[in-house]
Amino acid sequence: MKRKLIIDGNAVYEIDEDCMLKKRMEGKKENKEQNDKGKSQHQNRARP
Repeated sequence: MKRKLIIDGNAVYEIDEDCMLKKRMEGKKENKEQNDKGKSQHQNRARP
């Protein structure tokens, strides 16, 4: 498991890079599904 420490003045943050990657990939998947759904609705409206 990769972890990264970020020190910002008196604040210290620990980042779990594996978790961040997983969340990013889930977000991309959701965006793609929404875009695909929007495209199919747009195509249905464009037909006479």
